[in-house]
Amino acid sequence: MTAQPRHSVLFVCLGNICRSPLAEGVFRHVLENRGVAGRFLVDSAGTGGWHAGSPPDPRSVEIAARHGVDLTAQRARRIADEDFARFDLVLAMDRSNRAELKARAGAQNRDRVQLLMHVALGDERDVPDPYYGGAEGFETVYRMIRTASEALAEKLAVPWDGLDKGHASSTR
Repeated sequence: MTAQPRHSVLFVCLGNICRSPLAEGVFRHVLENRGVAGRFLVDSAGTGGWHAGSPPDPRSVEIAARHGVDLTAQRARRIADEDFARFDLVLAMDRSNRAELKARAGAQNRDRVQLLMHVALGDERDVPDPYYGGAEGFETVYRMIRTASEALAEKLAVPWDGLDKGHASSTR
């Protein structure tokens, strides 16, 4: 019998083809490297449904692959109302998407909707949408998401492992 995930995280951007699938893939990769992937339910979605059923943007797939992360099985989807109750954290890539998500979440689930960079790093920066830019924008977004994913995993996974060593990890 497989243990149920102990935490659930949904990454959300506008179309679910650039930032949020990259965040889903990178966060899964970080969790796998830490040996705690089975403790998490991780997914991604978009506030819009224009790309539903489409694979991630080839530029996201390429930057992820360069860093050992495979996004090829992912398909875009629009966030569903039940996601607000299903996921402990609904992490928006930017303030605009956060505002839309909070408006849709309902009073009982509004606190689950947060900005990724704020939850992970205490930073109110948006993860910029690289869609209309070049490869350098995707590299910047990858680095931001990787840093945020490492910090988020540290915040969420370490307490579950019962680790309270009083010092920072030296494995990063």
